[in-house]
Amino acid sequence: MDKYRVTLTAEERTNLEQLVSRGKAAARKLTHARILLLADDSRADAHADAEIVAALSSSPRTIARVRRRFVTEGIEAALDPRPRPARPEKIKIKGDVEQKLIELACTDPPRGRCHWTLRLLADEMVVLGLVDTISTETVRLALKKTTSSRGSSSAGASRRTRTPSSSGAWRM
Repeated sequence: MDKYRVTLTAEERTNLEQLVSRGKAAARKLTHARILLLADDSRADAHADAEIVAALSSSPRTIARVRRRFVTEGIEAALDPRPRPARPEKIKIKGDVEQKLIELACTDPPRGRCHWTLRLLADEMVVLGLVDTISTETVRLALKKTTSSRGSSSAGASRRTRTPSSSGAWRM
């Protein structure tokens, strides 16, 4: 892999030094600024990657990535992290599919089973054609947000038990 040479202008160097001395930025941004300052070839005190790794407790891959982004994309790209892709929604099943899952979980389990497992529910939803693929974790999350409980008149996972009286009086 070719090493990218970092050459900072005087203005870029003063801006980076101010950023680091202020210390009011994200930790990653400050680390990248320190990497650029230490890797600057325009100064006589340019450091090798191994020295930068030791000084900043960073990985050699991070230093190579910051160098490459500075040379190819500019100083702002080297300082700021890349925008991450949008995360998908946590619950992937909604509406009618969720209702069918709850109905399925409340029915009798398949022959030879005493209760529904998450894997059985996920497989049955695929067999019924409700979804193409579904993980057991998605089934778990969808069932977790329901408040119904098949075995109790009240909602919730555990039943309320009567606590004995602490007064010491015996009931006859």
